[in-house]
Amino acid sequence: MGTAAVKVGQIWADNDVRSKPRTIRVVEIIGEKALVEVVTPAAAAVNKGARTRVALKRFRPIATGYRLVTDVPTP
Repeated sequence: MGTAAVKVGQIWADNDVRSKPRTIRVVEIIGEKALVEVVTPAAAAVNKGARTRVALKRFRPIATGYRLVTDVPTP
């Protein structure tokens, strides 16, 4: 899956074994980065709702990337 497929509203899972089962929702695309919100925290409930920026190039199914869990419907 390439970076062109990243869309607002999608849910992605972190492939990094240190962060499992962290999932994030894309809130906004800003240039070459996506503003994301943690949906399922990696460890403690305090992480839920936290926001961070992730480089769009990381949205691909590699060990340190993300895999698409839920896509948004196309109009």
